[in-house]
Amino acid sequence: MTSMRRRDFLRRSLCATAGSAAFGSLLGKLSLANAAMPRTLLAKGVDYRAMVCIYLYGGNDSFNMVVPRHAGGGAPPAGSPYGIYAGTRGSLAVPNAQLLALNPTVAPLGGGEFGLHPSMTGTQQMFNAGRAAIVANVGPLVRPVNKASYELPGTPLPPQLFSHSDQSVLWQTPRADSVTRTGWGGRLADIFASDNGNPALSMNISLDGENVFQAGVSVSPYFMSAGGVEDIDFIATETPGCEGEAWSNARRCSTFNAMMNREYAHPFERAYAQKVRSTMAATEQVATALLAIPVNDAVFRPFWDAFGLPWDPDNLAELPYLAAQLLMIARVIRVRAALGMTRQLFFAGIGGFDTHDAQLEQQPGLLRDLSQAVKAFYDVLDAPAFGLGNSVTTFTASEFGRTLTNNGDGTDHGWGGHHLVFGGGVDGGRIYGRMPDLRPPESNPDDAGWGQIIPTLSADQYAATLATWFGLSGADRSDIFPNLEFMEGPLLSIEGPDLGFMTPG
Repeated sequence: MTSMRRRDFLRRSLCATAGSAAFGSLLGKLSLANAAMPRTLLAKGVDYRAMVCIYLYGGNDSFNMVVPRHAGGGAPPAGSPYGIYAGTRGSLAVPNAQLLALNPTVAPLGGGEFGLHPSMTGTQQMFNAGRAAIVANVGPLVRPVNKASYELPGTPLPPQLFSHSDQSVLWQTPRADSVTRTGWGGRLADIFASDNGNPALSMNISLDGENVFQAGVSVSPYFMSAGGVEDIDFIATETPGCEGEAWSNARRCSTFNAMMNREYAHPFERAYAQKVRSTMAATEQVATALLAIPVNDAVFRPFWDAFGLPWDPDNLAELPYLAAQLLMIARVIRVRAALGMTRQLFFAGIGGFDTHDAQLEQQPGLLRDLSQAVKAFYDVLDAPAFGLGNSVTTFTASEFGRTLTNNGDGTDHGWGGHHLVFGGGVDGGRIYGRMPDLRPPESNPDDAGWGQIIPTLSADQYAATLATWFGLSGADRSDIFPNLEFMEGPLLSIEGPDLGFMTPG
């Protein structure tokens, strides 16, 4: 690792202290932690399960990711599903002949044929092999809503619709009726952390920095990078007396050790020192465990193969950012026994989806990185050295979909959008939910205006389905997803707390 600047050290020390409390005070979290009651677990035991959230920063245009496909010969008629899509999207439409055919095992709601963006060959392979599913038109909802009720004054709606920062929080909590800053992954960790045999390491590990998803009441995430653990290596702390150090560094080392080992009277000071000490201990554990699983192990070669790159483990920089994150997650999963982990939640991210401009130039590469990185990840997990393809579920999240309408060179902030779920635990090869109407706004019953599509599934339902597979009991579900009780009625394409895209057990 390179030496850490003072500014970076201070920032990371504060991150280690506050965990994911970027939106709340540490003392508030401590008081909440003291009030937290023990939970009953559905799936306690020695089996391993993990989930990986891949956050698509900026709002992915999923209407160009999953597209109606005309399978007949000749040019698609104007009134066909693809013809309607192309008429609404204009110059942004993906050519029908380039779409990658999807072969669902069950006909989608409302029928029709669909294809993936041509950059997504890995996702096509996984979907058609039954190891990936599409969840259609998901978004934050306070109550189910249609165009008529949306336009009615007083209808409960998510606050600050179409705002990046606000909708990102609502997707990760997901409580569209609340300003809470604890995420559903963090709340799962509050429940399941005691399942793991290692109290020093959080079951929530982020490869992409701060996020609301992993912020719990009593659990904060552990931060890593795609390159590994982030040591405080500008200050040598290996020896209690800082022996053998240069004069300037010896003073820094002595001061730092004194700060960490002092008995503080103030609760905030004690909590700060304890958090930094525990983070350093976790870092040492993870770094030591990873030494047994070097990146040049041949089992990780699929990450290079997926992008047509020569296998060169000494140069991780060749890999796209998301692929490097997933490779590190795979390494951490491989050493789960050494780390005492039976339940884990990971967070990874890829940016660039805020495509107001140059969408046709930007989105294909982003979708390719997503598709090929996830395919490589599961090629690794399915290898005999792992055998965990059925035990790890990966899913996408993004603050919103984008507008159906074309602003000339891109799309603007929308609401509902499609998402992808991967893994052997997925009841894959299917599209869950109803694809929205793609007609122009003036004639589209699913359009809130300006091409912003009203969701027909809620982020609560999506998250609760994943959490149930992870082991969340029905008794605990309402504590994390209290808004689920309202997700009923004909305005939703699927009612209730379980959308059905995960296999039981």
